[in-house]
Amino acid sequence: MCGRFTLTATAKQVESLFDVVLQDALTARYNIAPTQPVLTVRLDGEGHRQAEPMRWGLIPHWAKDASIGNRCLNARAETIHEKASFREPVRRRRCLIPASGFFEWRREGKKRFPTYFHFVDNLGAFAGIWETWKNGDTWVRSCAIITTTPNDLVAPLHDRMPVVLDPSQFGAWLDPNTRFSEVQPWLVPCESELFEAWEVDPRVNLATNEGADLIEPLNTDV
Repeated sequence: MCGRFTLTATAKQVESLFDVVLQDALTARYNIAPTQPVLTVRLDGEGHRQAEPMRWGLIPHWAKDASIGNRCLNARAETIHEKASFREPVRRRRCLIPASGFFEWRREGKKRFPTYFHFVDNLGAFAGIWETWKNGDTWVRSCAIITTTPNDLVAPLHDRMPVVLDPSQFGAWLDPNTRFSEVQPWLVPCESELFEAWEVDPRVNLATNEGADLIEPLNTDV
């Protein structure tokens, strides 16, 4: 799964790669956790790309409460078109989730040691889906990250990783008129060369911790 990620790129980098205009200031985030707002890119009603924050953890439109979103952080590429929570969004409501990297952990007994997988270019796009849920008089937009089997770099630590899309795929992925069967072949592990990886401080394990020091390489000599 993908349980934590980062977005440390500049607003200019995000606007350039995703061909959007950011309406709000972009603050670097070093420990994005489930249920928090994340930046997404989707098409608006007129077919224009729009960047907006959404809750991480997809809440199906038919859900009685938001708690189901805590179990819908990730959508498995192999079964996304079969699951009740995901099959309609993946057909009609696909999005891009800008990211600079993500974390995975190795375990030693009860301890977890995080590794940071960082985009070499400091910015990439996770494949995502989104949904709208009504809570009383409030509309909540939420999203999930699509995951697939790992590439050679991630495999030693975990059996899943986020699907990474190439910029040449952005347009068709976002277009609701593109059939899922056309984009399904893209839901595979990306090349390992897109990332570099290093161990980081276990303080990232606590979702309330933030700051650039969380992604600094751990000094294993100390």
